[in-house]
Amino acid sequence: MTATAVHRPPTGTDAAPARPGRDGQVVVRLSDDLLADGLADLRWLLHDALLSGARRLVVDLTDVRQLSSTAVASFLWAHRTCRARGGAVVLRGVNRRTEDLLHRTGLWRVMQLEDAPHPPEG
Repeated sequence: MTATAVHRPPTGTDAAPARPGRDGQVVVRLSDDLLADGLADLRWLLHDALLSGARRLVVDLTDVRQLSSTAVASFLWAHRTCRARGGAVVLRGVNRRTEDLLHRTGLWRVMQLEDAPHPPEG
């Protein structure tokens, strides 16, 4: 008898499986709604990005007000895989609360932080 794992794709609008660009980068956009559904969606997105061959994983947190410790643990798991490939995990658009959490835990030394992109003027 054979068991098959079935992964349920996340339900967010930007939650489509990602493919790396030429630079090996994948951007994963998170929101409070996606995280409210539980960590299975987050883990699925990270897992899919890593399976696609991503070396640099950019996690866009612009629409996230608060991260749980288990979400941060998921980022660390992805970080280990990216580092083994010569890449990194980048947290984009972190708010003050998340930045404080990263400083208190010392993870600001492990994760790269990036400002959120500014919308085009006009």
